[in-house]
Amino acid sequence: MAYIGKQPVVGNFVKLDAIVTSATATYNLLNGGVAYFPQTANNCIVSLNGVIQSPTSAYTISGSTIVFDSALTSADSIDFILVLGDVLAIGTPSDGTVTAAKLASGTTGLIAWQSVQTTGFTASAGRGYPCNTTSAAFTVTLPASPSVGDTIILLDYAGTFDTNKITLGRNGNKIEGATSNKQLSTERKAVQLVYIDATQGWLVSAAANETATAIEALTYSVDFLVIAGGGGGGSGYGGAGGAGGYRESSLVVTGGVSNTITIGAGGAAGTGASGSATAGTNGNNSVFASITSTGGGGGGGNGSGTINGNNGGSGGGSGMYAGAGNAGTGTVGQGNNGGNSFDAGTSGGNAGGGGGGATGAGGNAVSGVGGNGGAGTASSITGSSVTRAGGGGGGAGTTAGSGGSGGGGNGSVGGTATSGSVNTGGGGGSFCQASGTAGTGGSGVVILSMATANYSGITTGSPTVSTKNAGADTVLVYNSSGSYTG
Repeated sequence: MAYIGKQPVVGNFVKLDAIVTSATATYNLLNGGVAYFPQTANNCIVSLNGVIQSPTSAYTISGSTIVFDSALTSADSIDFILVLGDVLAIGTPSDGTVTAAKLASGTTGLIAWQSVQTTGFTASAGRGYPCNTTSAAFTVTLPASPSVGDTIILLDYAGTFDTNKITLGRNGNKIEGATSNKQLSTERKAVQLVYIDATQGWLVSAAANETATAIEALTYSVDFLVIAGGGGGGSGYGGAGGAGGYRESSLVVTGGVSNTITIGAGGAAGTGASGSATAGTNGNNSVFASITSTGGGGGGGNGSGTINGNNGGSGGGSGMYAGAGNAGTGTVGQGNNGGNSFDAGTSGGNAGGGGGGATGAGGNAVSGVGGNGGAGTASSITGSSVTRAGGGGGGAGTTAGSGGSGGGGNGSVGGTATSGSVNTGGGGGSFCQASGTAGTGGSGVVILSMATANYSGITTGSPTVSTKNAGADTVLVYNSSGSYTG
C-alpha cells in the first residue's frame, strides 16, 4: 500500500514498569506486574539519571532481568526502560493448518508422501499414498468433511490393482457427481483426486496409466436369495400348489447402476364345486437384476381339463376327475415336481397330490391320504437359518397332507385349506371334498447380502436393513418390490 509521507511504523512498543534502585546491578523487568523478556539489549532504550545508556556495554539483558555494568545505589534513578519491539520469528505451523488460500497462486507440489499402505485407511488431504494390494484388496475412505481444493494422490505400489482393487469409499460425499463408491482396478494406476464442491464432490485432476476412465465404477459381489410366489391349491378334489422357484447364489453389481427387484405374488386358489372346480393359478416370478425365479405351479382341480398340476418353480400336485391327473414338473435348479393324486372313486378314498418344494418333491397321494408338500430349503443369508419355499399339502377324504417345511400350506379334508406363508414362496394347500376353500400361494421374497463397505444405501421399496458378522455385512430383505443401486 502507498502512503503520502512517511510510512507508519508498526511494532509492539512497551514501556516497562518503574524500578526502584538499590545497592545492586541486577533488576527484574516487569510489564503490568508480569515478568517481561526482551529479545536483546539492542532493542531496549534505558535512561539512567537522565542519560541514555549504551546497550551491551552499560547494561545487558538476561531473560527477564537487566544487569548494569556496576552496582547502583538508592540515589540513582532509572528514568524509564522502553522496549522498541519484539523480534518476530515465524514458527512451524501445525499439521493441517495452512489452507490453500494462504499460498501464492500457482504453488504446486505440496503433497506429503506417506509410507506404503497395505490395509484400509482414511485418507487425509495433502497426502500421497502408495497402496500395496499384493495380499488383499482394501478400501481407502475419503475425508468426511473436505474443503475446496483438498488433494489426495493414490498409486499402485506393486502393480496389483488389477488383481486386488482399491475401493474408494465416498464417506458421504460425491465422487464425480455420483452417490456411489468407485474403484481403482488398473495395474500401475495413479490418480490425483481434488475436492471441488458438493455438486460434483471429488474429481480426478491428473492420472497415469488409466484406460478409458481414471476411476471406474465400483463392482462388487452381492449374495442373493430370490424366491418366487407359490402356486395356489386346486379346488374340489384338487392338488396342492408348488413352491415358488428358489435361487441362491451371488451376482456382481456395478456402482451407480439400479437393479430392479420384483416380489412375485402368490397364486390364487382354484374355485368352484366338485366336477367343475378349477386348478390353482401359478405364483408370479420374483426378480433381482438378471436373476428370475419362476412362480410355483398351481395345484390341479376337479373338472374336465383342470386335473393336472401346473409346471412352475416347483410343480403343483395333481387333482382328479374321472381318474387321477398328472403332477406338474419343477424348474431345474429352482424346485421339484409335484405329487400325483389318487382317484378311489369315493369321497373318502380320493386324495390330492402334494406340491413340490425347493428341496423335495411333493408326496404322492394314496387311498384316503393326501400327499405331503415337498420340503423347503434352509438359508442363513440373513445370519440365521430360515427354511422357505415348502410345497402345499394335498387334501384327502380321510387324512390331508401336511405342508412342506418352509411355509407350505396344509391340506384339508373339507372346509378351508391353509395358504402358503407370506414371503416364503410356500405353496397353498388343497381340499378334497365336494365343497371347501383351497389355500392361496405365499408371496415371494428377495434377500441381498453384501460387504458393508460396499453397501450404497440407495434403495426403494423399503427393504428391512440389518447387519451380520459383527457389522461386516449388510443384509436387505425385500418383502415388496423395489430396487437396489450399487
